[in-house]
Amino acid sequence: MTRISNSAKFDETRRQGPAIWLLSSDTPRSLLLSLILIGIVACLFAAPFVFSGSQPLSTAAKICVFVLLVASYDLLLGYTGIVSFAHTMFFGIGGYGIAIALERLGASWESVAIGLVSALALSAVLAAIIGLLSLRVRAIFFSMITLAVASAAAVLASQLSTITGGEDGLSFQLPAELRPAFRPLADPILGVTINGRILAYYLIFVVTVVIFLILLRIVNSPFGRVLQAIRENEFRAEALGYRVVAYRTAASVISALAATVAGALMALWLRYNGPDTTLSFSIMIDILLMVVIGGMGTLYGAIIGATLFVLAQSYLQILMGLGSTALAGIPLLPDLIHPDRWLLWLGALFIVSVYAFPGGIVGHLRRNRSP
Repeated sequence: MTRISNSAKFDETRRQGPAIWLLSSDTPRSLLLSLILIGIVACLFAAPFVFSGSQPLSTAAKICVFVLLVASYDLLLGYTGIVSFAHTMFFGIGGYGIAIALERLGASWESVAIGLVSALALSAVLAAIIGLLSLRVRAIFFSMITLAVASAAAVLASQLSTITGGEDGLSFQLPAELRPAFRPLADPILGVTINGRILAYYLIFVVTVVIFLILLRIVNSPFGRVLQAIRENEFRAEALGYRVVAYRTAASVISALAATVAGALMALWLRYNGPDTTLSFSIMIDILLMVVIGGMGTLYGAIIGATLFVLAQSYLQILMGLGSTALAGIPLLPDLIHPDRWLLWLGALFIVSVYAFPGGIVGHLRRNRSP
C-alpha cells in the first residue's frame, strides 16, 4: 500500500507541470525563506556585474561549489540518516580527476571530459563498495570505517607525488575559453568586460543549479520517500519489503557523484588541486556545520548554510580588523576583537546559531511562517 501511495503521489506531481516537476512541490513554505533564497540566488547570478574585484567573485564561486557539496551530503545525513566522514574523499577525487587530466593531457575540453568521467566512475565504484560492505553494520561503526577510508585517501594523495603532485598538488592550464585573456565580446556588458574568468564562474553557477534541482527532484521522488522512511525506522521499512542496504548504497552513490562534480568545479575555478584543497578533514567539519546551520533534511538549508559559512570565512576577519581599529584606545575591546581571533568568534557565532536554531535556519523559518 505504501508503494502504491508513493507512486500515485509521484504521478500526480508529474502531471502538474514542468515547474512543479522540477521542484517536486517542495517549495520553501515560508515567505521570508523564499525571499532569502531568491536574494541569495539573485546575488550569485549577478555577482560578476554587482561586485567588483576578484575576491567577491571567488567568494561567490566558492559558495556555489559548497552549496552543491553540502546538498549532496544532506542527501546522506538529512534524508537517509547516514553519518559518513568520507565525503571529502569524493570531493577530492573530482578535483584530482580534472587536475591530472588537464596537467597530463593538455588544456582542452576533451581532457576535462576524460577527467570528469574517470572521476565519476571511480567515485561510483568506491561508494558502491563502501556501501555494500559497510552499511550492514551499526551507524557508529560505519562512520569509523568511512573516516578510516577518507584518511587513507588523503595519505595516498600525499604519497603518490608522481601522479598527484604530493603535498604541493597540481597546477594546470584551463581550456582557452575559460582563461582570463579570452574575450568573447568586444563591448562590455553593464560596464563589465566579459572574459573567460566570468564564463568559468557561470559554468560553475549553471552546473550547481542544475544538479541542485536534480537532487531536489530525487529527494521528493518515491525513492526519496523510501530513504526518509529508512531514516525514521529502518526495521519497519525492511518489513514493508524495501531492501534497506540497496537503497542506502544507491543514496551513497548519488551523493558521491554530486560531491565529485563539486570537486571538479572547485579545481576548475582554482586552476589547482591539492590535499588541503579538497581532502582536508577540516572541510568535512565545515560541511557538517553548514548542514546543521542550514537545516538537515532540507536541501534549501544547503544554500543558506553554505552562504553564511563562506561569507563568514571570507569577511569576518576583515570586519574584525575594521572594528579593532575603530575601537582603538578603549581598554580590552580592541584586543578582544583582534583579527587574529577571528576563528574564536567564528566558532562562537556558530554555537549561538545552533543553539538559537536547533532545527536549522530553514526549519526555524518554516515553523514560524505566517499562516
